[in-house]
Amino acid sequence: MFELYPAVDIREGRAVRLTQGRADAQTVYADDPVDAAQRFVDAGASWLHVVDLDAAFTGEPRNRHLIERIVAATGCRVQASGGVRTLEDVEASVGYGAQRVVIGTMALTDPDLVQQALDTVGPRIAVGLDARGSVLQARGWTEEAGDLFDALERFTAMGVPRFVYTDVARDGMLEGPNLDMLRRVADATTAQVTASGGVSSLDDLRSLADCHERVDAAIVGKALYSGAVDLGDALLAVEEGAA
Repeated sequence: MFELYPAVDIREGRAVRLTQGRADAQTVYADDPVDAAQRFVDAGASWLHVVDLDAAFTGEPRNRHLIERIVAATGCRVQASGGVRTLEDVEASVGYGAQRVVIGTMALTDPDLVQQALDTVGPRIAVGLDARGSVLQARGWTEEAGDLFDALERFTAMGVPRFVYTDVARDGMLEGPNLDMLRRVADATTAQVTASGGVSSLDDLRSLADCHERVDAAIVGKALYSGAVDLGDALLAVEEGAA
């Protein structure tokens, strides 16, 4: 089953969207992220992708309590991301109710953390790989961090069950996903792959759902907030694409 993850990106306590991850290119969509999350769940979402942007940019986890509020208010499964730097961060996010935790920059700078997290919470870990072409991006997409395919090989061997792959050039641009690169990523691992970045239409979602057997989920943000895509229609579209 192909899953759709509406994104709830939190900065300074509000639900926002950034264009290509830039802190200076922000649009506020809701003063209360819980309200944004509830609207998605009311429309049929069974997963949410919740990002603590403050933690991603500063290293200080300021919004974990909102994960707890979102889980309590909606009963929805939450994939938590943003600023996960220690095993304690992983355990805290799980403790606050996250079903899955995404390790991004620290997976690239401290791969041992990934192994520790796998040993501690197992399949509830995913590794976030954000790239421009095949060059990985770290620390809020401000630093280059090695080769995408080298990382896929290393973490696949480690036993990572899922990668969240973001094409940085497409994120927030409503230009469509990079299907060719997604297929290359999926071919390079035995893990499942969640696609992120670029969704602009129902046709994009149908294409993603039919892209590759290991691409079984997509994160959608700006397209939902801007009204370019209706979530109810999107959920039907991915069912059709995966059929």
